[in-house]
Amino acid sequence: MDNIDYIEVIGLIAAFLTTAFLPQVYKTWQTKDTSSLSLPMFSMFFVGVIMWFIYGILIESLAIILANAITIISSFLLVYFKVKYSKKETTD
Repeated sequence: MDNIDYIEVIGLIAAFLTTAFLPQVYKTWQTKDTSSLSLPMFSMFFVGVIMWFIYGILIESLAIILANAITIISSFLLVYFKVKYSKKETTD
């Protein structure tokens, strides 16, 4: 394995570790409690991740594309849950 292979392996491991958001997504879905989530922060984060995803496509980096595809889905779900469940909290 040469240096490029090691660099790609590190990138792919980092991409896999972006699944760290999934437990939060699951917990939020189960409890429907979004009171501790900041909508402005997650909205800005979501847009930033989309930009990273586009960047990964432009430079053809599989690690950046995978990491940000996973994070786009996770952060979108958290923003969606925040909007959906916050409305429910205010009407209860």
